[in-house]
Amino acid sequence: MKITHFGHAAVLVETSSGAKALIDPGTYSHGFETIEDLDLILVTHAHPDHMDAARLGALREANPRAVLVANAEASAAAGESHEEDRVVSDDEAFTEAGVRITPTGRVHAEIHSALPPLTNTGFILDDEIWHPGDAFDAAPQKVDVLLLPVGGPFMKIADAIDFARAVGPRVIVPIHQAGLAEIHRQLHYGLLQKLVPAELVVLDEGVPREV
Repeated sequence: MKITHFGHAAVLVETSSGAKALIDPGTYSHGFETIEDLDLILVTHAHPDHMDAARLGALREANPRAVLVANAEASAAAGESHEEDRVVSDDEAFTEAGVRITPTGRVHAEIHSALPPLTNTGFILDDEIWHPGDAFDAAPQKVDVLLLPVGGPFMKIADAIDFARAVGPRVIVPIHQAGLAEIHRQLHYGLLQKLVPAELVVLDEGVPREV
């Protein structure tokens, strides 16, 4: 497959069958606005850094056949709904645009107990690549490529390491690092390389890469 990281949580996946799926086009990410011929737009949860509602609207206008896949909270936050939108409510796998999609997880990892819980839905595409969103609550499943959050107010790096070790992917692509200073990014990457038996592939933003 081909992967393009647009910063933070936004990732474009081009599958072996030729489908184009954009995951979590949020406010911290840039460059996805000009993508054309999208088949799928997937949103893991309603936080702005995973879904920029204003740019999402323009993106959908430019990609009228793209199906939005999201849980009910994220779908509502996305704005105007389309007839073909897919609202995810459980972990039952389904197929859209020729892509097998397996929803994962239930709740965004806790940032603070005073904040209300938020639904978080991760996605596994074609049983090959997993974007968990902002949670490590899903039962580990074997995938080839894991898009792994490495920084954020909901986690410590030990959480990411333990999750990656349980999943056991061939390749780890770090995501959700916009809030980390460069020195801390490198620290976290080094810990992953040392403690997880997988190839760590740090993508240059906006540059497609086969993995």
